[in-house]
Amino acid sequence: MALKGINAYKKDSLKQDIASADPHRLTLMLMQGALDRMAYSKGCMERKDFAGKAEHLSRVNAILLNLRDTLDLDVGGDVAQNLYALYEFMMWQLQDANVQNNLQTIDEVINLLQPIKKAWASIPEDAKQEAYEIQRRKSQSM
Repeated sequence: MALKGINAYKKDSLKQDIASADPHRLTLMLMQGALDRMAYSKGCMERKDFAGKAEHLSRVNAILLNLRDTLDLDVGGDVAQNLYALYEFMMWQLQDANVQNNLQTIDEVINLLQPIKKAWASIPEDAKQEAYEIQRRKSQSM
């Protein structure tokens, strides 16, 4: 019974965090969610919980798809193009890991995503504000 209450609290807390987060924070939350889900999927593989593994990897794929599709390839240049290709590669790797039940492939994807998340977290506040302003101007001109 107490576990239900804790889970409900965590779910409400997450909803509040999402509602109040800026785009930068949302991206960090997505990346952390993907990393968490990959760790969960590894645990499921070890326990031979194949349904759980598939569910977690499906959610990771959805997160990576969202991260990939929110890249602004016009503004981001080579960095955005490279990230797009890297997210694609990660999704393919996770599909392979799912089929092959390969923990090492999931570790490889984790090792690819962690430095991206770390770099994203280290973006200075003034750079974030500049990016928000560019996005605002771009949306107003449409």
